[in-house]
Order: sequence, then structure tokens, then C-alpha cells
Amino acid sequence: MATIPKVVQNLVEAFERLPGIGPKTAQRLTYHLLHAPKEEAAALAKAALDLKEKTVLCEVCMNIAETSPCIICTDQNRDKTVIAVVEDPLDVLALEKAGFKGLYHVLHGVISPLENIGPEELKIRELLPRLKDGVVKEVILATNPTMEGEATAMYIDRLISPLGVKVTRIARGLPVGGDLEYADETTLSRALEGRKEF
Repeated sequence: MATIPKVVQNLVEAFERLPGIGPKTAQRLTYHLLHAPKEEAAALAKAALDLKEKTVLCEVCMNIAETSPCIICTDQNRDKTVIAVVEDPLDVLALEKAGFKGLYHVLHGVISPLENIGPEELKIRELLPRLKDGVVKEVILATNPTMEGEATAMYIDRLISPLGVKVTRIARGLPVGGDLEYADETTLSRALEGRKEF
């Protein structure tokens, strides 16, 4: 049986560590890069390094950005009275495609006792100062309709309800167990329109 050169195996294993990439896909990607022009491999490597070196977390909304505050937080045309609380940066992209024009707050996960993720590991406490000046009138809890997403939404509701800010939850236009990033724009638009008080 032929052995795979170590450098090839190293890249296959690196691809396999990425979410959604299985062994076969990792091998295909590796062999594609092996046969691709050197410039293509260099461009991929540079893009990966730039991702780590040139992105920051927005100090306001906790979204991934190139500057802080990010372009969404500094956009004067956004509705500053509404904040959608989402699990991940990909959820911001999904809501943007659906036409949401308010602001965001990215938690970077959900409460998950089985994975030892509590409220302290999330960006929840960074949300509270944004609600104290009276500008924000509504917080939309747009976590995924999973058990962990629901638990996180309930925790945040209990935390911010005493502040006098209206708390709503996106409607059930999304399938239970589904993720925002995979929902189509129509489903997300209906979920936003049909939101109700938490």
C-alpha cells in the first residue's frame, strides 16, 4: 500500500478539522491545491492569515469586523431602537439578507451545560450597557429554535426585562432544530414580522 507524503497528510488532517469537511472532501481539497498553481495556494494561505490578523470583534455589537465600531454600528440609517440578539456572526448575514435594518448583538454561542458553556462564556454582559440609555426600545431574541437557543433566550429575557425594554422572540417561521444561517430569506422575513412579546 502506497504511503501518503507527510506534507500531504498534514493538509488533509488540517482540512478535516474544519466543520463540515469529511475525509473525502479533505482529500479532494488537498489534491486540488497540490495540482493548482502555486499562486492559488499562496492566495488561500494569505486569506487565512489575513482573517486572523485583520479582523476584530466590534466593541459595540461583538460582531466580527475589520474596524471597531463596525460599519453596521456606525451606519446612521440603521434603526437604533431595535437590537437583534443572535448566536453567531453568520446569523447577522442571514438577517441582513432578510432585510433587517436594526442593530445586532452577537453572543458567540448559546448556553449549553452539556458542553460546559454558561452565560459567562457568552457576550451577554456586553449587551446590558447598550440598554441603559433609553435609546433601545426593543430587543429581538433571534437565537435558534433549539433547546440551547431557547434556554439562552429565556436567560436573556429574565436579565433584561427589569430594565423596561420590550423583549420579543422571533416567530416560529423557522423549523425547530434548524439554524438561522440555513434559512431562506422568506422564512426569516416572516419570522421577523411574526415576532411576539417574550
